[in-house]
This record gives sequence, C-alpha cells and structure tokens, in this order.
Amino acid sequence: MFFHAHPDDEALLTAGTMAMLAAEGHRVVLVVATAGERGLAAMEPGDELGRTRLEELYESAALLGCARVECLGYGDSGLSPAGGVADERPDNAFIDADTEEAAGRLAAILREEQADLLSIYDPAGGYGHPDHVQVHRVGRRAAEIAGTEIVLEATVNRDPLVKLLRMAGKVYRFPPEFDVRTFESAYSPGETITHRVNVRRFAKQKRASMSAHASQASGGESDRTLAVMLKVPYPLYRLVFGTEWFVRRDVPPGTRLRHPLDPGPK
Repeated sequence: MFFHAHPDDEALLTAGTMAMLAAEGHRVVLVVATAGERGLAAMEPGDELGRTRLEELYESAALLGCARVECLGYGDSGLSPAGGVADERPDNAFIDADTEEAAGRLAAILREEQADLLSIYDPAGGYGHPDHVQVHRVGRRAAEIAGTEIVLEATVNRDPLVKLLRMAGKVYRFPPEFDVRTFESAYSPGETITHRVNVRRFAKQKRASMSAHASQASGGESDRTLAVMLKVPYPLYRLVFGTEWFVRRDVPPGTRLRHPLDPGPK
C-alpha cells in the first residue's frame, strides 16, 4: 500500500516502484489523504479541481497497475507552513485531523488488504508540505495499529539533488515558488537511505503517470515542476528519474536493500 497526501504525489515519488511491484504480480493499493483541491492549477481551487485531480489519480493508478484506489476525504491543507491560518483552511483539513482517528481509518484498509508493506513519507514530509508531514505521522501510527511490519519512507537522496539544482539554476530560471535553498534540509541525506530501487524499466509508466496529472502541469506565472520534468527528453528522463529512494527505520544504518519487499537483516 502506498499512502500519499494528494493526487500526483504518487507519480513523482513512487510510480516506478508501484509499476514494478504490480508487474511482479503484487496487489498494489494507492491511498490519498485528500483530493488536492487547493493545489496550484489553471483551475480555481475548490471542489471542481478536486474532482478533476481524483479523475487524474484514477488514470495514473490504472497506468501503474494499481488494483485499488482510495481517498480518505480530508481537506487539502494548502502549501503554507503548518497549513496556513486556521480560518483559511477547510474545516476537515488533513493537517487538523486527529492522528489516532485518521490512522485508524488507514489501518482498517491495511488490515482489509492484509498489506505486507506501507509506503509513507520521511519525517520532514519531503519538502515540508504540512499534509506530507501528516502522512508520515498518520502512516506510522496506522502501521502500528494494523501490525504492518514493513514501513518505507518514500524520499529523495538530497545530496545529488541539491548539486543538480544548483547547476541547473545557473542556466534555467526556476518558478517563483521554487526555492533551491529549501532542498538543503528537505528529503533525506544519502547515508540514511536503505533502498535504491532501479525503476528504469518502468520509466514509460512513470512518465505516463506524471502526464495523467495534466492539471498540475499548468497554473501560476511560469512552468510548474511537473511540466519541467515532462519536458526532459526520454533518454535523459529514464536516467534522472530511474531510481526511487526509501528509508526503512528498523534496519541498521548503512544497510542497502534493493527491493521494497526485501525482509532485511534478521
């Protein structure tokens, strides 16, 4: 089971691994906390955007071979720190959800599916979106309740990422909302990563998954991150996006596992 905050998050962080597991015959389940109705897009934020993004999510999931898709139905908390001012958030914002209640709902799906593995985010929520941080908290607790043994934190090796972004910033003007400095403390340092999953064989599925989220490739005054990624020529795309990273906290530091279902050292 892969637990994400919003539609399109699965495409960016775990699509290749999901496609790989589905191709191997595993039942892959995708759960999102929100419909992403407050995301930046050409459409106005609200219910219509949420419905559009869920439709895109189902298309993406089908391309990746997912057997089931669920949305927990919480409100998108928005991008600002801690979800922004409380009165600007929806009444059911995910960031305001009771952790135990939300975890219980997720745990019920884990038990129903008899899931062997739950994928969430690292403690920082990747780049710090409040809903991503909440996914970490809720996911961790849900795994405890359901007794799901393998919990992987989907992340990015920030060491080469920061170097790459600094180099790219010399020749490319990033969108105004994109601050390279935020990545210096985002995601996970290389020494903490336990899984480096080679997903190059599934790069076409990953790219198609990204393309399915058309609403997130537009909006704002400049190119969105997703749109920039989709402009990368396929041979380079396969190289750059051909690895997905995870951290498993219950194995010794320095352990290197090559498959998400590797049981690890005993």
